[in-house]
Amino acid sequence: MNNSAESRSTNPNGNVAPVGDPVSEILKTSRTIAVVGLSSRKFRPSYGVAEYLQSAGYRIIPVNPDETEVLGEKAYARLEDVPERVDIVDIFRRSEYVPEIVESAIRIGARAVWMQEGVMHAEAAERARRAGLLVVMNTCILKQHIKRFRLQ
Repeated sequence: MNNSAESRSTNPNGNVAPVGDPVSEILKTSRTIAVVGLSSRKFRPSYGVAEYLQSAGYRIIPVNPDETEVLGEKAYARLEDVPERVDIVDIFRRSEYVPEIVESAIRIGARAVWMQEGVMHAEAAERARRAGLLVVMNTCILKQHIKRFRLQ
């Protein structure tokens, strides 16, 4: 890929990423990420990923019925309880829970469903795609963000 201005775009923080890559585009154009399964335990991967995303300028919304607040943000029991628009639903739950989370993501009008590393459900992914959502599966959003937009 060449590095000309025509082949690159900017994320919410002004960092540059390749154009034509749907993952880059969703990361670049999104502002709000609902993190399903976000834990307040700092040693959990969900906490570290959400903390990074928050530092990168995204609004993080914790979705976990066992939490009241994480990273200074009010937690919600379900996606349907979130009172604002969600761009990306980032899933930190076991694969068996993905179909119900995808249905919730469709109901709230999310733009994308992101299944973290180790989280996969082909049928739910296809359902989300048919509903017009971008789907990323078995991939860490933090790693993909760093790869494309390295924080400065």
